[in-house]
Parts: sequence; C-alpha cells; structure tokens
Amino acid sequence: MSTQPPIPPYDPRTQWKAYREQQRAAWRAQREAWKAQRHVWKAGMGGYYAPRVPSVVGPIILIAIGVVGLMVYTGHLAMSTVGQWYGRWWPLLLIAAGLAMLAEWMLDLRREMPVRRSNGFIGVLILLAVIGLGLSGWNHVWGPMHMQFGDDGDNFFNFFGLPEHSFDQPVQTVQIPANASVQIEIPRGDVSITTSDSPNIEVQARVTAYANSDDEAKKIADGVTPHVTVSGNAVLVRSDANDKSRVNLTITVPKTAHTTVNAGRGDITAAGLSGGLNVTAGRGDVHVNAIEGPVVVRFNGGHHDFSAHQVAGDVTLSGDTNDLTFSEVKGKVSVDGEIFGDVHIETVDGNVHIHTSVTQLEIPSLTGDMTLNSDELRVTGAKGSVRVTTKSKDVDLSQIYGDTYVENRNGRIAIAPAGSYNVEAKNEKGDVELTLPPNVSATLNGTTRNGEAISDFPVTVTGDERKTVSGRIGAGTAKIQLSTENGDLNIKRAGEEPPAVPATPAQPEVSPKAPHLKAPNTPPPAPVTQ
Repeated sequence: MSTQPPIPPYDPRTQWKAYREQQRAAWRAQREAWKAQRHVWKAGMGGYYAPRVPSVVGPIILIAIGVVGLMVYTGHLAMSTVGQWYGRWWPLLLIAAGLAMLAEWMLDLRREMPVRRSNGFIGVLILLAVIGLGLSGWNHVWGPMHMQFGDDGDNFFNFFGLPEHSFDQPVQTVQIPANASVQIEIPRGDVSITTSDSPNIEVQARVTAYANSDDEAKKIADGVTPHVTVSGNAVLVRSDANDKSRVNLTITVPKTAHTTVNAGRGDITAAGLSGGLNVTAGRGDVHVNAIEGPVVVRFNGGHHDFSAHQVAGDVTLSGDTNDLTFSEVKGKVSVDGEIFGDVHIETVDGNVHIHTSVTQLEIPSLTGDMTLNSDELRVTGAKGSVRVTTKSKDVDLSQIYGDTYVENRNGRIAIAPAGSYNVEAKNEKGDVELTLPPNVSATLNGTTRNGEAISDFPVTVTGDERKTVSGRIGAGTAKIQLSTENGDLNIKRAGEEPPAVPATPAQPEVSPKAPHLKAPNTPPPAPVTQ
C-alpha cells in the first residue's frame, strides 16, 4: 500500500509568490555577475591607466570669467562692450580650449602610464558657445529692430496697435535769476535748447501719448507735462516718466544760464549758450553749436552720435559712442570710451585726447584735421608732441610741427614731420615710412626684421634677415628711431616745395559792353604732395 503524502490543493497565490522569488533570485544572480565582471574590468584597466587627472581647461575658463566679471563689477569694463566683443570673437574660446586639450594630449603621450582626463567642462563650453551664438545673433537681429523701433522705442506701441495722440501744451514763461543754473530732466523725448536776451525761460512741450482712447491719452499727456520750478538760483524743468508717452521740449533760456540735461531716451541739441552745458544721456544723439562755456557729455547706454562746433571752452566726452564730429573748438577735446563709428576733428586750439581700448592719442594742438575709424588714423596738421598708440590701423601723420611717437601693430605707419623734430616709430607687423624735408638735420637709427630697408638719404644699411639703418643727416640735430618686426623701412626725401602762386592782378574797371580778354591757355600748377 502506497505511503506518498497527499498532493495539496492548487493555490494561485502561493504559485505566484514562488515564481516571483525565483525571478528575484535570478536578477540578483545576474547583478552579482555584472558586478564581478565590472570589478574585473576595472582591475584590468587600473593596471593599465593611471588615476584620473583633471584638465586645466576648466579652471582657466573659470578664472577668465571671474577676471572679466571683476572688471565689469569694478567699472573697468562696460558690460555692453564685453557683450559686443564676445558676440564677435566667441569662437576663439573654443579654439583656445581645443589647443589646450591638444597640448594635454601631447603631454600625456610622454607619460609612462596613460591617464584619463576629466571632461566635466564640456558642458560649460557648450553653454558659452550658446551664449556666444545668442549674442552674435542678437547683434544681427537688433540692428533691423533698432531701425524699426528707433532709439526711443516709440514705434513699439504702434506695433501693438496703440494709436498715437499728440498734444501741444501751452508755452510756459517764467522769469528766472541772472546766471541761473537750469536743470532739465526728461525720461523720454527730444530736447532743443536755444537762447535769448530775455531774463525769462520759455518751455514749449509737444506730448505724444499712445492709448486706445482720447481720454486715456489726455490723462497720460497731463501726467507727463513738464513743470518749471524756481528755487533761488536753481531752475528745474522736469517731466515725469511714462512708457506710453514721449515729450519733445523746446526750451529758450538766457544766454548766461548754465544748463544741465539729464535725458533718458531722445536727442539733445543746444546752441548759443555762454554759461556752459552738462549732459547725461541714455539713448540719443547730442549736437551742440556756438557754445562759449565748457561742454561735458556722458553717455550711459547705446552707441550714438555726437557733434560739437564753435565751442569756446573745453569739450569732455565719456561713454560708448558712434560717430563723432568736432570743429572750431577753442579749448580741449577729451574722449574717453569705446568708439564704434567714425571720428572727424577739425581745428582744435587745445589738447586733443582720445582714449579707447584700441587707440590712445594725444595732440597738443590740431591746426588741420584728423580722421579716425576702424581702419585708419590720419592727422594732417598738428603742433606739439604727438603720441599715438594703436593696433590694426594704418597710421598716417603729416605736417607735424613737433616730436612724434607712434606705436602700432598689424598696420602701416607713415610719418611726415614738418621740420627737424624727434621721431620714434615702433611697429610689430607692418611697414614704417618716414618722409623728411630735404634740409632735415637728424641722426637716424632703424631696424627691421624680415623686411627691406630703403633710404633716399646717404645712410648705412647693414644686415641680412635683420637689417639695421644708421646715419647722420646734416648736423644730426633731431633723433629718429624706427623699428618694425615684420615690415619694410622706407625713408623718403620730400620734394622741394613749389614757389607760391602769385596773386591774380586786379582787373581794371571796364564798361559792361567792353570786350573781355581771354585768359591764356596755361596748364594749372602741379599739386603739392604732402
């Protein structure tokens, strides 16, 4: 008779638990196998590779970002300048990082045991590249938007369908003290300042409001209408801020008033002031004319134009600008900030000082004219010691009545002194050309590497790859020192000046009916090459 135990009845829950335990045991065994295999692989690789070594690229990037941030925070760099520069040159960051990684790879090849470099900075590089692309694209996109909306953003409201309403406010006439200090504060709108012999100040305002209804526009216009406040010798003309409005002011002040303008968005023009002008502008052009006192202008944002004509005092300009024009300035001209356009200066009696991140210029007196742009710096006619330090520009100085010092890189230097004056020219990459008068008295020394040395004067040229020019011209009074690392030295003799053209003799008075004599067919005088 059989003794087998009875088969228990089928229980689905018990069977599922058993199956689940079997699956868990199988997964645990598989994980243990993977761990063992990974340990074996690590042990094998550990015997071949040295411990992981950090890359120097990451710390260098952090240091560079920290230095730039510190300079911006301390005011040594403008954030707009950093953005523009980085938006243009950000690929250099990737090139520098690639070169550093390549140098590390070449260094690792010399090791007895290979190392593994950490690459955690790759994410930072990608982020910086995205920022660079964004800034580069923003410069291209902002240009058309800037033209569409303008500096003041007035078309922004029209773009979203807000109608434009204009209101000419009543003229305000207020008597002010003699030699008063007039301060004008306007957040949005143009300011035009003129003068009169009257002791009164006149303020005429044209308000433009953007609103869906006339009542709403009238309420906005009433809120921003400027008010004139007189407190002793101080006069305040002030308009409240409203982003949906624009206030254009025409202000007439006494000639002797000293005027200060604090403007946010809008152009500023002033003429006829004898008490001086002080301007702080956000976004807008500034143009002054016939000012007898000093002119001080500060640009806080944007790149805008500035012009000054017939100024009897000093002109001091700071901040980033675009096109600059100066003429007939009796005092000094000082420009400190980045210049993104062209500069043209004519006839400045005082010192001309220009300081940017690329160019430093000092001219004691400009008797002729000067042009400065991204490609060249040209000065024709100056008195005193001229000093120029720049790069990536062609420098051309002529008719210089004084000593000259020029330091350049990646550009040409051409100097033509008007007499026997000291000249020092240093060029890292580019030609140096010196044009001397025929009767010059100077001691010449010059060197060039990887270039030619040519002279119209009897001087000594020695050397092969590195040439040396030396000699004494005349009595050897002035000292001339020329040098270029990669370029030619060319010392020219200026041509003899042509005789002065005689004045045209006065013609005798003749009757209108009398025949006129024809001028002889003589060729015009040859032009003088400076």
